[in-house]
Amino acid sequence: MKQRVRFFIALRYLLGRSPEGDRYLRGAALGIAISMVPIMVTLIVSDGMIQGITNRYLELGTGHLQVYSYIPGADEVSVLIPHLQDIPGIRMISPERDGMGILVGPKGKTGATLRSVSQDFLQYPGTKQYLSVRSGELSLGSSRSCLIGTKVAEAIGAKPGDTIRLMTVRTTETGTMIPRITPLTVSGIVSSGYRELDALWCFIPYELGRSILASDTSRSFLVIKTDDPYKGLEARAAQIQEQLGDDVGVYSWKELQATQFQSFESTRQMLILIMAIIVLVAAVNVASATSMLVIERRREIAILKSYGAKPGDVAALFALGAGITGVVGALVGIAFGLGIGYTINEIIHGLEFVLSLLAGLFNGGPVVILNPSYYLERIPIVVNWSMVAMLFGLTVLASVLAALGSARRAGKLSPVEILQKY
Repeated sequence: MKQRVRFFIALRYLLGRSPEGDRYLRGAALGIAISMVPIMVTLIVSDGMIQGITNRYLELGTGHLQVYSYIPGADEVSVLIPHLQDIPGIRMISPERDGMGILVGPKGKTGATLRSVSQDFLQYPGTKQYLSVRSGELSLGSSRSCLIGTKVAEAIGAKPGDTIRLMTVRTTETGTMIPRITPLTVSGIVSSGYRELDALWCFIPYELGRSILASDTSRSFLVIKTDDPYKGLEARAAQIQEQLGDDVGVYSWKELQATQFQSFESTRQMLILIMAIIVLVAAVNVASATSMLVIERRREIAILKSYGAKPGDVAALFALGAGITGVVGALVGIAFGLGIGYTINEIIHGLEFVLSLLAGLFNGGPVVILNPSYYLERIPIVVNWSMVAMLFGLTVLASVLAALGSARRAGKLSPVEILQKY
């Protein structure tokens, strides 16, 4: 049997108008399509969430690399900057000193993570991309200005232009802890789009941080941004280590946030496993549909064999039909899944609006599906095309393998017995 003839018959089994058996393959294709839609949406949302959170940590939190000085009594790391400027691949070097403090505003007080940074850090393109300004401006223009996160602003009731007080602690030579009050002017209220990351942030000028944050209650380091944080980072860290010697420590973001990013990767792998199981379950429908198709097409099988079709030809015919069913179902499901995935933010906002209206009828509050305390405020759209191709291939392969048993039984049917009986 020629391949094109086999393909034509298999395609007719799926798309033909005959009421016999064809509906089973179409039902199986629909089942595959329906199962592929949530898989694609889950893939887009999970990859978008993981990549969006990771990029925010890299650009706003840990940086790509961090350099710490181990020289006793030398906590001023900015002296190391001239030694690193000639290393290729480095795009930004910014000193930072982090500590803790208490902010007191017009309506309350709250603990805060103090980040004393340079203006270079705030003006870096990666910072501007992920650190949005809710009000005010992204600048530390004066020596006593600050930028605070949205949650901090809500807690203390501050807005741009307000004067707030920062309380820090210093330790005297005798070991006595003395509080220090520093007035600050709010330049802007900022958000990373991920509340868990920026919940306690308060940015202050680097020189101010050096003067009010004691070395024993804070940490100083260099934040380094490279051309690509995902490729060649280990080699770049080795270059920096060689340049500065053993008196410093160089750490990549993979080391600094190892636990969190390992959790992300484990979650992603678990989602992939669940997707594979869903695909295999959908393939079972193809096996059942092929079995019913063989039963209802026995007369046609007998006629084909009477005209010289070999058992292998008949088996290949039904296996091809299962494969085409998998292809059609997977393509339709992927198309619909991509459509939903690309508009997932609009869909979520629409659902929140409708649910909030319904809740309002019963004196309820606004409905939030994705709580910004745990999720990104807006899901980045990320499509892993290699994973899409793998899922497509797995679906088609699983459909063919699931139907092989029924296809082989079709090839073994005796045409004489079938024609005598029917």
